[in-house]
Amino acid sequence: RVIEEEMNVKVDLQRLFYRGKQLENDYTLHDYNININDVIQLVIKINGFENSNTPASSSSVTTISSFNSEKEIADISNNGEKLLEALTESLYYKTGDVVDCLNRIYGAWFEAIILKIFKKDDKIIYNMQWECDDEAPSFNVSESLIRPRARHLLQFDNLEVGQKVMINYNVDDSKEIGFWYDFTILNIIKKRKVQELIGILHIGKDESIDNLKVKARDDIFAIEEPKFLKDRTEDEQYMVSKRRRVQAKCNKCYDNPNKKCRECGCRICAGKENEHNLLLCDECDFAYHIGCLNPPLTSVPEEDYWYCSECKNDENEIVKAGDKLKQTKKKNENSNNKRKNWDRGMACVGKTKVCTIVSSCHVGPIPGVEVGTSWLYRLQVSESGVHRPHIAGIHGRSSQCAYSIVLSGGYEGNIDNGDEFIYTGSGGRDLSGNKRTAARQTRDQSLTKMNKALAINCNAEFNPRIGATAEYWRDGIPVRVVRNYKLAKFSKYAPQEGNRYDGIYKVVKYYPDIGESGFRIWKFLLRRDDPIPAPWTKEGKARITALGLELIYPDGYLEARAKDEVNEINKKRNLFMEESATSNEEKQQKKKQKLEGYKLESEIVKCIEQDRTNAKLWNECRKAVQNGKPAFLQYVSERFTCPCCLELVYNPITTPCAHNICLNCLKRSFLMGGRCCPSCRYLFDGNYKMIINTFLSSALLLLYPGYK
Repeated sequence: RVIEEEMNVKVDLQRLFYRGKQLENDYTLHDYNININDVIQLVIKINGFENSNTPASSSSVTTISSFNSEKEIADISNNGEKLLEALTESLYYKTGDVVDCLNRIYGAWFEAIILKIFKKDDKIIYNMQWECDDEAPSFNVSESLIRPRARHLLQFDNLEVGQKVMINYNVDDSKEIGFWYDFTILNIIKKRKVQELIGILHIGKDESIDNLKVKARDDIFAIEEPKFLKDRTEDEQYMVSKRRRVQAKCNKCYDNPNKKCRECGCRICAGKENEHNLLLCDECDFAYHIGCLNPPLTSVPEEDYWYCSECKNDENEIVKAGDKLKQTKKKNENSNNKRKNWDRGMACVGKTKVCTIVSSCHVGPIPGVEVGTSWLYRLQVSESGVHRPHIAGIHGRSSQCAYSIVLSGGYEGNIDNGDEFIYTGSGGRDLSGNKRTAARQTRDQSLTKMNKALAINCNAEFNPRIGATAEYWRDGIPVRVVRNYKLAKFSKYAPQEGNRYDGIYKVVKYYPDIGESGFRIWKFLLRRDDPIPAPWTKEGKARITALGLELIYPDGYLEARAKDEVNEINKKRNLFMEESATSNEEKQQKKKQKLEGYKLESEIVKCIEQDRTNAKLWNECRKAVQNGKPAFLQYVSERFTCPCCLELVYNPITTPCAHNICLNCLKRSFLMGGRCCPSCRYLFDGNYKMIINTFLSSALLLLYPGYK
């Protein structure tokens, strides 16, 4: 209905897609994992058009299959009945000769026997049979694909540069036995313990591998040239030689016919008998006896494609366009009818941004986030990196320390005095059902997990029994503190709306106590240790105004709220729009007057002016100064992003083409091949030196202190 009102497209003509899935009725956005600001595609149906869920016609498959079969018969016939050939004789070969034949699939030479010689279209064709597989059908080849059987072994000392020989090589694993290929020698390396050849490996007639290094540990054969039958010597009449070693088809049984193997035999019984009853799966290529299947088959299926039970897709499990979603174990069919108070709020929305300027275990302030910055939702606080968990009040690791905490007044015993507060540890509450805020203590807390992490921040020896007090508390590990608006019920230092970052605190002491519910709880005394004035002080408020720090809303939030307000007073839309426009202009004027106090620090201005190579980018950024520091930092982060890692440049290199790239990223780019700019492919000189732009690096460090 909303799309119909906004875009004037009727409901019955709408088709909605998200990440390739068609959205169906009776499901929520949560079922499709749709987050805020995600894009949903709209396809408008044509009147009278209906989706067809019938499978594709098999006629096209039949046509393609028949076409291929006709082409196979035309090119290579496996018997002489298909073609009208006339038996003939060759000047070089006769029936029964053993030769080497080029296998066009592998591009290697294999032993074969000439069964028949005939003529087709004035060309001599040889009907061949592989010696390595007696049961394989015969095939036809032209005279260019055969040559006399290689039988003369060459000694390594007799090899010459430029000579073409036949060697054994495994393309996949050079250490194993492979197939026999032609090899042109370009260089010979002979040492006391090393004998190697460098040259070109010929794969078939057209492909090759250049500058290949081969160890001469196997036999090297000379390539025999064809001879006229009348010129053959008595020894050459039969061309008999011993079989050459080749790569086994099966690496498990090494082609042993007497050994059972599930790789080359039946996948179920491992037998190799009755090969005419073996079915090959068109997906996994494993073989199955028709009698071993469950249920067994009486004959070979006539279908073009056959799939085993592990590879076959159940048609009932396939979700087609227009069908309902497949139910999973996590969600049963009746889950849509139940009322759920959880998973419908902003706490369960997926992140749209991730803070990568520092690691997730960063201790201390987040570069670029000022004290007094406020966000509407905890999700935004997580995206900024100040406090990463969506719901948990303590972020840390029990093996390291606590990085940040949130004060929201959810636990008993919290006392907030601004620069100093008592924080109650986590745990001990019954959170079953939807008791997220009103749950009381039901058991004792323990100094483990996040409580232990917060205790480690105290500059004293860890004591899980009675706690500890720091004598020099300022030397403890800093903790980022965020105050939530819910704390306003108990404290005057809490913000009226959203979540506010209040700076760095230190743990002074931690100790066990008995709570209001009669159970043991752990309390932590934290004291502020930040040079920047607190947001509730007069100086802090003035600084917030000067920096232009305002409540940060999610992307698209204000626009959506404005639309809702317009819909509520639809009868007075024109009047409302005029009033809102005038009020917005007044607000912008007031905002500009407030933000006139923010100016860049002199050190930053000095570094910016010295960075003349990026003067154009800095001028664009300085135009945003009047909108406050957050807007200025956003401009800086967008314009000084590395094109490789997509983060703020670190140790920046300003290239001759005026792009800024991280030093390590540019080095990796050079190692991957090509001395060119990753952004515009500008080709660098051979003597180009990577020099860090110290002026840009200094300016960024002043704006984002501590970033890496």
